[in-house]
Amino acid sequence: MKHKAGFVNIIGNPNVGKSTLMNAFIGERLSIITSKAQTTRHRILGIVNGDDFQILFSDTPGIIKPAYELQVSMMDFVKSAFEDADVLIYMVEPGEKELKDEQFFNKIKNAKIPVLLIINKIDTSTQEVIEEKVLYWKNKVPNAEIFVISALENFNIEAVFNRILEILPESPAFYPKDQLTDKPERFFVNEAIREKILLHYKKEIPYSVEIDTEEFFESDKIIKIRSVIMVERETQKGIIIGHKGAPLKRVGTEARKDLEKFFNKKIHLELYVKVNKDWRNDKRQLRRFGYND
Repeated sequence: MKHKAGFVNIIGNPNVGKSTLMNAFIGERLSIITSKAQTTRHRILGIVNGDDFQILFSDTPGIIKPAYELQVSMMDFVKSAFEDADVLIYMVEPGEKELKDEQFFNKIKNAKIPVLLIINKIDTSTQEVIEEKVLYWKNKVPNAEIFVISALENFNIEAVFNRILEILPESPAFYPKDQLTDKPERFFVNEAIREKILLHYKKEIPYSVEIDTEEFFESDKIIKIRSVIMVERETQKGIIIGHKGAPLKRVGTEARKDLEKFFNKKIHLELYVKVNKDWRNDKRQLRRFGYND
């Protein structure tokens, strides 16, 4: 039996639904989904296995013009997604007309590999607008096959998945068939906590936060976790902890519930808040947090 395997990398502007799409393909919540832009900071691999195939989906940060060192590193993850892709998914939403980086856009138009241009969130638009957008993108990216979907409503996801299977190259599997991702457990702990901060805090706070899981001890019945929420300023530390510690407690409770579902095990989670000045511009710190690899 012939076996297919390859990297299918998802790129696009912030907040177009890349994480929702990947999670729909995987059937697991590997990537953060919120209404806020720039929620994905890393390149996250999700693996779908079948008897005769292995698809390696990559969710990537939304394309932006970097303003500080962390964002430079985020755009490096996007660059790497162009380099090893067997299939490229370029994702847009109905109101969009271009990528925020002309250099990346040219790479898509000149790609030598199959490009699937996916218009997402069609549940928020009209049939007339969607038809107009399909024509617009056919002219703009003539090398792409166009699909219209709603990742949130799971509409047309199967058609995209089946097309990916058709155009995937023949290859042995890259990872063991029981593996879901290339990320360690601590990564998903960090992401679960960060997601709750994105949901419950406003303005700059979520973007000034990084999570460092210092302890992860697993026994038969329970996982004991100690994580540090790092902020850039003392005032941010006060906001994260909040009045009588209630906001921080809510983050811990909600993250623990998600992690219990993810690991299918009881979780004991301790959270602490520390100030780590200007970590977003510190290359050494960024490397420690898994950026600049």
